[in-house]
Amino acid sequence: MNVCVYCGSRNGTDPVFEVAARAVGVAIAERGWNLIYGGGNIGLMGILARTALEYGAHVTGIIPNFLATKESALEDCSELIEVESMHIRKALMIERADLLIALPGGFGTLDELFEALTWRQIRLHAIPLGLLNVAGYYDPLIEMINRMHSDGFVQDRHVSLLHVSTDVNELLDTLALITTSQFGDHLDLT
Repeated sequence: MNVCVYCGSRNGTDPVFEVAARAVGVAIAERGWNLIYGGGNIGLMGILARTALEYGAHVTGIIPNFLATKESALEDCSELIEVESMHIRKALMIERADLLIALPGGFGTLDELFEALTWRQIRLHAIPLGLLNVAGYYDPLIEMINRMHSDGFVQDRHVSLLHVSTDVNELLDTLALITTSQFGDHLDLT
């Protein structure tokens, strides 16, 4: 099982975010699964990847050339792939994933999450998506999604595409149970 994790290239102000990144790395490794992530050595990305490696997971980092030095690519990855653009990075991360989850992060994390969610909505892929809501970090976002739904911009079936949990193991278990055939074929996005 290949788990793509979107998360911050910064640690955030609350140490609980770092604890969550470590917990995700451990949970993926202990299941014998593989991690796919943005390739950076800094922030939650670095904590997540180094933890997953420490616990024996295969880790694939995918990073654009121009960020490889700025974000200090994690050279210790099992596989480090440098690509030409952010678009190629995001498409390749989705292409290689069986599950997608987001931890706390900034604009980039939201960009990755919402592109993957939109692509799922329009059936470009059928990969289950999850949001790890650490310390209520995503409460305002969940509220906004509910508002979009109640105001008629998001259909019932599309709201249910994003699975939310505060517990990493519960989230991974839920996503692993979802069949990828539920919303159509997985397409080549590159």
